[in-house]
Amino acid sequence: MSKPTLSDVETFAAIAHHRSFRKAADALGVSRSALSHAMIGLERTLGVRLLNRTTRSVSPTEAGTRLLERIIPVLRDFDMALDGLADERGEAAGRLRINASKSAARFLLSQVVPRFMTQHPKVELDLVSDGRLIDIVEAGFDAGVRLAEAVPQDMIAVPVGGSVRFLALASPAYLAGRAALITPDDLRQHVCIRQRLPSGKRYRWEFSRHGEELSVDVSGPLTLDDNDLMIQAASDGLGIAYVPETFGRDLLTSGRLVTVLEDWCPPLPGLMLYYPGHRHVPSALRAFIDILREANRQIGL
Repeated sequence: MSKPTLSDVETFAAIAHHRSFRKAADALGVSRSALSHAMIGLERTLGVRLLNRTTRSVSPTEAGTRLLERIIPVLRDFDMALDGLADERGEAAGRLRINASKSAARFLLSQVVPRFMTQHPKVELDLVSDGRLIDIVEAGFDAGVRLAEAVPQDMIAVPVGGSVRFLALASPAYLAGRAALITPDDLRQHVCIRQRLPSGKRYRWEFSRHGEELSVDVSGPLTLDDNDLMIQAASDGLGIAYVPETFGRDLLTSGRLVTVLEDWCPPLPGLMLYYPGHRHVPSALRAFIDILREANRQIGL
């Protein structure tokens, strides 16, 4: 009997991990048909069915589960061995997958990625801009970037770009002739541009001042799920938006937007790059973290 190749085994492990041919194909960068053919060939070579397939789900068979238990540690050791060679060469190599929010991806692209790509040309960087909070380990990412409050406690975290500040913004035209805003409760008398989170829930606006914290479930006829769109709607006079300061900076400078309730909007702990501490840290991720820390030093962090 011919032996399966390492590629065949990695294919099976990816499909079993993602429980989906489509997701596994996306993670491996191949087509679904190529993945399916490889899996059929592997099962034919081994003479045993490894996956249960239905129109809605994919799961390992009993034999597939036993095989996974044996090959996962082997694949992990193999990756570590190759990564060790990269250390000896003094260079990072391989694929680095990072899941980040849109604002985090913007910072990384402007402050970290260009330098990283120049210094480590043998690394393939896969930066996924995703609004959903996901399990980065289960989804096959090396690291994630989210606000500090959203980072799981069992992760190692590195600051990304300092503190962040959310601001309530509106156009001068919208505010003209309307009731002044003194406290966040006054928002109930105004038209607000609501935000829908990736989970499907609407975001409750959170404010604090001198130790007092308020959470307001604002009202308004318009709900959006993107900060850029919320800024556009606010500048068009459709209501008050509540977004990270970086998204509204240009329109604030030009005067098309102004802040309200600014003393209720203090800086908050910002973004963090995080990764599991109990796993081997790939050379590419270590190199990325080094450049991130250098970028932080340059902005005074």
